[in-house]
Amino acid sequence: MRVAPVGGTAVQDHVALAEIELCGELIIAASAAQERLSLESIDEVLRVAEERDAPGG
Repeated sequence: MRVAPVGGTAVQDHVALAEIELCGELIIAASAAQERLSLESIDEVLRVAEERDAPGG
């Protein structure tokens, strides 16, 4: 098994990190909900309306 070297050689995929953050927020919202999340609730958690309303979106 190879282990990544310690230091500043880590590669960050900013898109993947953003997706992981959104998944985490969705999991938190789903665990706090009493029932299944509606599509509108999911869109709100994932900030779909903000993306749609943004310039060039």
